[in-house]
Amino acid sequence: MDDPLALGDRIRALSAPLEPRPTDATPRLPGLAGIRAVVFDVYGTLLVSASGDISLASEGSPASAAVDALSAVGVSLPATGEEIAAAFREQIRAAHAASSSETPEVEIREIWRDALAEWDVTPGAEEIERLAVEYECRVNPIWPMPAMVELLVDLAGSGRELGIVSNAQFFTPLAMQAFAGRSLADLGFDPALCVWSYEHREAKPGTFLYQREAAALAARGIAPGEALYVGNDMLNDVWPAQQAGFRTALFAGDARSLRKREDDPRTAGVVPDAVVTELKQLLYIVG
Repeated sequence: MDDPLALGDRIRALSAPLEPRPTDATPRLPGLAGIRAVVFDVYGTLLVSASGDISLASEGSPASAAVDALSAVGVSLPATGEEIAAAFREQIRAAHAASSSETPEVEIREIWRDALAEWDVTPGAEEIERLAVEYECRVNPIWPMPAMVELLVDLAGSGRELGIVSNAQFFTPLAMQAFAGRSLADLGFDPALCVWSYEHREAKPGTFLYQREAAALAARGIAPGEALYVGNDMLNDVWPAQQAGFRTALFAGDARSLRKREDDPRTAGVVPDAVVTELKQLLYIVG
């Protein structure tokens, strides 16, 4: 990987403050006894996201962002922005079609490499990583959710294990570390409890990532019912987390990312254990 610190610096340079947009949700903050681990989604939960998710979850691939990202990396444009964006989307479609998973994930570095190869453009590995960062920051601006760092420090200080289950790419942990000014480990996250979709080629709302998390927690003697999963999406977060046996909290603190999924039959009858509109409210729930 390219120098993580340099990529993190670039993420910071391309980012500007984003405030969450209020929702009409009412907090529901029951005391949940026996919670020994708290596991988080990232986009739309720990990070404010302009799209409400990682950019791959949206249909858009703005041509101007592709042009600007390639220019920033120093790669000569092999085609128009529209053609490059179309090749990018086609590589994602082809990767999904080739997967045996019902909920496949891609590796964004491979997507960019294969898309540019159509014009015999072959940037090095470091250039590909820089390109992916430049593009993502342009199409999906992000910023830490209010009180993100304070909450994580407080939870870790309480002796609870911290984990992540997230649709993500290699730049996701780099972004969190860049904004926090410290490593994920220093924030209290156990690397073995951080399950990133791109590493497994599996995405939400499939239960695979949650089952991996449950197994990692079990290795530490923690049952799924002793873990609270926090996410902003009833389908991608609450539903599969409950399938894996986790307690759940719906993060309803940003109108951009709140996904109630009321028309999806899979979430019919699914009720989170708690609803929070600010991250710090989680401290009331876990005690």
